[in-house]
Amino acid sequence: MDEITIIEQLEELIKSFGIQIRDEAIKQDEDLVKVVGGLCLLRGEYVLIINSRATTMDRIRTLATALKHFDLDQIYLRPVLRELLDKIPEQRPFRQER
Repeated sequence: MDEITIIEQLEELIKSFGIQIRDEAIKQDEDLVKVVGGLCLLRGEYVLIINSRATTMDRIRTLATALKHFDLDQIYLRPVLRELLDKIPEQRPFRQER
């Protein structure tokens, strides 16, 4: 499976959780840590912000890391996606503040 197909399938899975994906130009100082993006809870809604200048591999990593915040055990994933997600460290479940 090529990288573009992996991105498309990860994005489709993210959206199935009701998560909005936003490509944003994240201004960065070259001497600082590289910011690729991440999952946020904004006004009670999940939003995944990804730097519009992120490389293909950074985009895949950001999408996969966001997905690891959710229970994927009962969801069918193609083996290549399951293998990719298994390589990403576990993330703490995202909880909405009340």
